[in-house]
Amino acid sequence: QPGADAAATPNAARVAAEVRAGTRQDSDVATAVAALLMRQPGLSAVTVQVQAGIVTLGGKVPEEADRTRAATLAKSVRGVTDVVNVVQLDANLHTRLDSALDQVKDKLVRIVAAVPLLAVAILIVVLAWWVGRVVSRRPARWLRERSGNPYMDGLVRRILQTVVVLLGVLLALNLLGNTSLVGAVLGSAGVIGLAFGFAFKDIAENYISGVLLSLRRPFAPGDRLLVDRFEGKVVALTSRTTLLMTLDGNHLSLPNALVFKSVVLNYSVNPKRRFDVLLPIDPSQSIRRAQELGLQALGKVDGVLAEPAPSWSADGYNAKGIDLRFYGWIDQRCSDLTKVRSEALRAIKGAFGHNDVHGPETVRYRAPEPASPPISTAPERIQAGRRIDGDIDSEGGCGDTSVNRDIDAQLAAAQRATEERNLLETSAKPNDGDSASRT
Repeated sequence: QPGADAAATPNAARVAAEVRAGTRQDSDVATAVAALLMRQPGLSAVTVQVQAGIVTLGGKVPEEADRTRAATLAKSVRGVTDVVNVVQLDANLHTRLDSALDQVKDKLVRIVAAVPLLAVAILIVVLAWWVGRVVSRRPARWLRERSGNPYMDGLVRRILQTVVVLLGVLLALNLLGNTSLVGAVLGSAGVIGLAFGFAFKDIAENYISGVLLSLRRPFAPGDRLLVDRFEGKVVALTSRTTLLMTLDGNHLSLPNALVFKSVVLNYSVNPKRRFDVLLPIDPSQSIRRAQELGLQALGKVDGVLAEPAPSWSADGYNAKGIDLRFYGWIDQRCSDLTKVRSEALRAIKGAFGHNDVHGPETVRYRAPEPASPPISTAPERIQAGRRIDGDIDSEGGCGDTSVNRDIDAQLAAAQRATEERNLLETSAKPNDGDSASRT
């Protein structure tokens, strides 16, 4: 079959044409790869050979990264089917030093070329900081006027200014072409914030508690507080601590978290405050008579209010005697509770002594036989007591019951020293002491 033999016989001309075409294609690929490598720093010494679309790279380069870069560039050329990378590292010190100097020069040129953009980026950040200050003033002032909270002014101003500055920084980074850096910063901010949250949990808790206390304002400067087991007058509320001054004149710093979570007893919110005085009497005495005498004496003490009127109660009865407790009210704006309580105790004790109402007997007396002269009993014993205790006959008059001003000067000095850090409204004067009457 002549037709079949002709089809199986190879056409020499056709084969030669295909070989020449393949050779031209390999030559074009080699030229393209070599031209691409020649334009890259550090890759000019790389040799290129192409056989049937397979590129073989040879020669020497100064760095390991250059070997990988050469193979990547060769693969990017159209027509390359595979790359055989036999490029070796150049151990010549002079060559490696020249390569390092070339890299330094290249980076310096890039930096010099980026100086104008860098200047514009810095200008954008500075402009954002200025705009943030201007923009944050009006909302902060508006909120402060309506809330009456001095801390809100600084808080809102800092938040708005931070947001505007952050937008300016992001815009500057985008202008410099560091969009990947922007994403990395925003992505890592959450992780960093979480790590700092665990590391500074107590600091963050005190700061947030300070913000909440400044918003709620459960006390004001000069108020007398009992927080947990600590008592004193308020000096200031800072971002992390509540500063008190004890009645001994000592500074007391309490964490805001403790103040926020504790039961706070504010003695200064209401101007009227009740006190009590306990006096025991002998079981043989008349409770009703002692009650009347005590209430009369208590009502005459300077500083004791007529409304609410003084009152009393019998607290208990035992072998030692009967405990009578008397209650009175004072106005803290005019009187000191400790002084009035002391004067009330002195007045009631004097009234009992003048009217032969004596305390529990520690020594009992027996009546003698009828033939013997009667022995002096309680009235005479009390007369003797009057001679011994000169204070009983001189119970008239009234002592000082004015507001205690012992630590007012120290309190005012401490408040002035912390005025800039104080998150509370300082309209109340320290001289008011326990008299802070608020509606």
